[in-house]
Amino acid sequence: MKKAYGFVVLTAFLFGTMEVACKVAGNQLDPFQLTFIRFAIGGILLLPFAAVELHKAHIRLTGKDILRLAGVGILGISLSMMFFQLGVSNSNASTASVLISINPLFTMVFAHFFTSEKLNRHKFIVLGFGLLGIIFMIRPWDVQEGNTVIGIVYMLLAAIFFGAYTIAGKVSAQKLGIMAQTSISFILGSFVLLIMMLIMGKPVVAGVADNLPLVIYISLFVTGLGYFSYFMAIKCSDAATGSLAFFLKPAIAPVMAVIFLHETILWNTYLGIGLILVGSYLNIRYQKKDKDTSEKDLEGELEELEEEREEGFAEGERLPKHHEN
Repeated sequence: MKKAYGFVVLTAFLFGTMEVACKVAGNQLDPFQLTFIRFAIGGILLLPFAAVELHKAHIRLTGKDILRLAGVGILGISLSMMFFQLGVSNSNASTASVLISINPLFTMVFAHFFTSEKLNRHKFIVLGFGLLGIIFMIRPWDVQEGNTVIGIVYMLLAAIFFGAYTIAGKVSAQKLGIMAQTSISFILGSFVLLIMMLIMGKPVVAGVADNLPLVIYISLFVTGLGYFSYFMAIKCSDAATGSLAFFLKPAIAPVMAVIFLHETILWNTYLGIGLILVGSYLNIRYQKKDKDTSEKDLEGELEELEEEREEGFAEGERLPKHHEN
């Protein structure tokens, strides 16, 4: 478990620097261009590990798999991460980092309608804390300097589409593995974004050389190493433990924004972060509790089946045996 927590801390740190790095780079590069570059490179970096995962599972991709992964990539990269970059460019990095971290709330809602994971009392409590946190982060009665209405709308759309991406990716991840699903969907989503860029006349490589250190950090470390570390945390433990990285991210990112961008953190930001952290903590706790309950229920059912089987054998032995003459 120590190894898993090491990956969790590394993931949280890398993801916690994402908004600051993207905001600085976004001032120099086109938002479409930056999103395309970082996820294309990130997807390619994860591809060897995806190939190993597919090879071990003896899985060969079909045309249907490619289409499904393309759909997942469009939701995650072409839509969610594109709105994310636009949101970062039009709001404070500290606000953007916290708003994107509420995507599990939307995942719950989508899961209720499209999977067997229905909303319950625990999930409504988590949603309540999350929504209160959003209200205080946005502060609609007096929008903080540096934030804009359009920037907040972009970030909320990014969180909504990432929630949809998470649900859509569950099916392909169960069949192909999470590393393969992420790598291939990143590449396909980036390819769709490239087509959009060419149609819109957006730059593809212009200005990259002038901002190479930032592009390398965002692509190789934040996206490539960040997601790899996240998956390793899950592999060494479980999904609930891996998701601790997103629990820590809202606490790390605002500190980075203050240090590197000299942003001002007001009382409403602290309160909003606190409420969202409480919601994230309860979400992880309830997930583990539900998982433990499901495992105990399964063990109980197996024990009952075993008892019934033993009673059946005992009953069979007590029955009189008929011999043919």
